[in-house]
Amino acid sequence: MAASEWRCQCSGECGHAHAKGGGRCPREHDRHASKHRGPVRLLAAPADPITPTRRAVALPAHALRAWCPDCLDAARRVALRTAPADPAQIGLFDLS
Repeated sequence: MAASEWRCQCSGECGHAHAKGGGRCPREHDRHASKHRGPVRLLAAPADPITPTRRAVALPAHALRAWCPDCLDAARRVALRTAPADPAQIGLFDLS
């Protein structure tokens, strides 16, 4: 978290341009995201948001990023939507 200066490191992977933050998410640890929400708690998670948990727990610190929960969830959705299909499952439901 210190390397990120306690600020979310998302630079648009979530699908938002983060124009107000100069291209980077403006949310900071323990600061309120808005008037109606509680403080943001940053998470240390893999830079690639769809890294499987079994691999993620073994990643070194330099492979992690500080994410706010909203950006991490949105980045996972975007990455899953655009990820190539697993070749082992392509013919799984082939009915021909």
